[in-house]
Amino acid sequence: MNLLNDVSFKTLQAGIDAANVRQGAITNNIANSDTPYFKRSEVQFEELLQNEMKGNVNTLSGKLTNEKHIPIGPSMKIPTAQISTDNNTTMSNNDNNVDVDKEMSLLAENQLRYNAYIQQVNEQIKMMRIAAEGR
Repeated sequence: MNLLNDVSFKTLQAGIDAANVRQGAITNNIANSDTPYFKRSEVQFEELLQNEMKGNVNTLSGKLTNEKHIPIGPSMKIPTAQISTDNNTTMSNNDNNVDVDKEMSLLAENQLRYNAYIQQVNEQIKMMRIAAEGR
């Protein structure tokens, strides 16, 4: 039995992966802030996850009273992070659209989000450990 294989843990794992991808995209944007014709990249994950969760709200699902029962109803598909390029805006005369101040604030926000994901994973593991040890 894999205790770390439930939907909430997989969602947190996907969030951590998305934060890692976002970190790379933001640092790439900052590194290329003076490169002519460079267009910044963005990472979408939380919006995709929210849309997926909203899509499953209005559907019926069966109640499981035994772990051997077959689940009835939709299972949430956990999205993966998607990188997109912003080709519509321009910040400087060289057609570059990177605003370093904005990227630095996004970097700080991403670090906070990553720390929250890691803290939540640690709490879930701690609760499973307590339950397994019977304290």
